[in-house]
Order: sequence, then C-alpha cells, then structure tokens
Amino acid sequence: MISGDQSIKVVIISGLSGSGKSTAVKVLEDLDYYCVDNLPLVLVTTFVDLCRQSGTIQKVGLVADVREGEFLKEFPAIHKQLREGGTPVEVLFLEAGDEALTHRFQETRRRHPLTPTGTVLDGIRLERRALEDVRRLSDHILDTSSLTVHDLRREVNRLFTGSPDATKMTLSLVSFGYRNGLPEHADLTVDVRFLPNPNFVEELRLRTGLEQPVTDYVLSQPETQAFIEKFFDLIDFLVPLYEKEGKAYLTIGIGCTGGRHRSVVIVRELEKYLKARHDHVLVDHRDIGRH
Repeated sequence: MISGDQSIKVVIISGLSGSGKSTAVKVLEDLDYYCVDNLPLVLVTTFVDLCRQSGTIQKVGLVADVREGEFLKEFPAIHKQLREGGTPVEVLFLEAGDEALTHRFQETRRRHPLTPTGTVLDGIRLERRALEDVRRLSDHILDTSSLTVHDLRREVNRLFTGSPDATKMTLSLVSFGYRNGLPEHADLTVDVRFLPNPNFVEELRLRTGLEQPVTDYVLSQPETQAFIEKFFDLIDFLVPLYEKEGKAYLTIGIGCTGGRHRSVVIVRELEKYLKARHDHVLVDHRDIGRH
C-alpha cells in the first residue's frame, strides 16, 4: 500500500511504437530520474514504495506501452492508486501521424509489435485503440510527427523542468602529448606544437604547465596570445551549436609534443575561460606525469 509522501515523483511515459519513447526516457535519465523500461504494471506500486524506502531515489521514470499486453487494462486502476496514495505522478503520451510512424518503421526495418506478420499500418491502428485509456489519463500529449530527435529532447526538457536547455552539455578538456597518441573519444583536437617549447629552456624542462614559471613563459609569447583570442572565439561559436544539437558531452583535446608544458597551460587557460560561462567543465592532464 502506497503511503503519501511528496519526496518522490513518478513520470510514466507511454505512447505509440516509433513515437520517441526511448528518446524521452533518455532525457529523464539526464534529469536524474531512476528509469525502468517495461516494468510490469502490476509491480509499479510495489516498485514506487521500494524507491521511497531507499531514501535516495526521488524521481522515477517508467514506460508503459503495448508490451504490457493484458496488463495494460490495469493502467487506470494503478494510476488512480498512485494519485490517491499521494504520489505525484504525471503521464506523458507520445504519438505521431500514421504516415510519420509508417515511415519510421520503414527506415528502421522493424516489424510492428502488434502485427509481426501484417502491415505496419494495421499495427498502428490496433495500438491506438489499445492505448486509448492511457491517452485519456495523460497529463501531456506530444505529437512527434514533425519533431527531430533534438526537438523532442527540448520538448521533454521543457515539460519537466520549464526550460528546453535543462540538461547542459559537459565539456571535457584533455591535455596530451602527440608522442603518446591522440586521446580517445576527442571530438575536437588542437595542435599547439607551433608555440615556443619550454622543453628547450633549461630551467623549465623538468617543470610542468601547472607551475607558474612555465605558465608565464608560454603566455608571454605573442603568438600564444593571438592563438588564445582566435581559439576562444571559435569555442564560443561552436559550444552553443553542439548544445543545440543535444550533445551531452564535448571533449576537446589540446596537444603538444610531450603533453607536459604547452598543452597543459592552454587547457588551464581554457578551463578558466569556460568555467566562467558553463557549469560542467572537466579537466584531464593525461600525459603530465610522463617523461
């Protein structure tokens, strides 16, 4: 039996096959919802109670669709039980036009779950009828016919946070040495080996870019200042465009010969610049300990 407690919120995602439920679930996960796909409806109230008892789970996302089979008929009763038990619950129903859904099935070459040997259109029509009760109880109905994946992400963000940009991109900065290879998963790599090399300055050779003498040397070069100005302008241009496309992580690699001097200094300068403008900035000086 569910006990009333405002410390946990439940969002149920439902809708037609091919309408974007998987994308919606990923958005909830990015918003720190504990998400479960295809949990049998008869277990929902028990699962919510267990989440509440955990003391650490405050937001739950569930998917309920035609894979429930006969259990789908229990949805109205379970929805009522959650609400009457004091659990805040919202239902998001995703749908799309027959033409859009048919086109998506043709693109993915998937069979419709309700008509594995029939036509996709027959399956879509059967599914609409099967989900009528769920749709009727929905708090939000979203037609995804004309939405791209990025549009859908923004709409789901807007519904559950009030902002289409609630999940900000994480920027990961990596300094590295080309002699040790490129960093894995780098989206952008910039070669700063054109800058004067502290390795050829006797008193700087054994130091790193984390130390002030090396920083002062690299930043005192006219070409460094010109590069930083142009490079940071490029970053200001690119980052909002990557965010607009819904990218969750952007990794920028800055490389010099050994990854101990110039690349470290530039990454540290970029880190300071970005942290004044973005909440999520990570730094890894990959090769700073190598000689």
